[in-house]
Amino acid sequence: MTRAQQLRDYFLGWQCRLRQHAVRKTDGKPSPGMQATLILGESAYGPVNTGLVKQDPAEITSEFMHIVRKTHDPNQRQQNAIKLLSSVYYQYPKEFEDCLTATFAVDSALAQRILDSGNCRLTFEQYNQKFDLSCAVESLAETDAAYQTTYWHNRMFNPVLPATILVIKFVPDWESSSADPEVTR
Repeated sequence: MTRAQQLRDYFLGWQCRLRQHAVRKTDGKPSPGMQATLILGESAYGPVNTGLVKQDPAEITSEFMHIVRKTHDPNQRQQNAIKLLSSVYYQYPKEFEDCLTATFAVDSALAQRILDSGNCRLTFEQYNQKFDLSCAVESLAETDAAYQTTYWHNRMFNPVLPATILVIKFVPDWESSSADPEVTR
């Protein structure tokens, strides 16, 4: 296994553990390690809440949609989301794509700067572990499966999420990314 593959696998496992802890212990509230500092050139922005996407998200997206549409009560939605996500959702890191997504307002100046640059760095830090990911970026079409799962996941927790949003996909270049302390297996 190459260093880049080890870094990718360790990062995904770390993210899944953080997210599993968040849904089991803090009602889904994002922890610092789930929120990236976004770096464009010399400027840092954040925190930016990021999401993980399953490799085949169609079935889980349908479940997210059902939770949202089942009730207008935001507390009930959140409790149903936590119940779903706290079971086995984050149990298997290999089921997730090795990219991250984030939502922005459609008129976000920051989102436009991110897309215009074509790449950025995302840094994640929690529990004496830090990751610095060099990422290519792309805007997802509303018909994209990653867009849909990101939208409906966020909608379970955010009842005022606008119907139209911008979803940006961050695709790490694992060869150009790093961890501190360095990942070894």
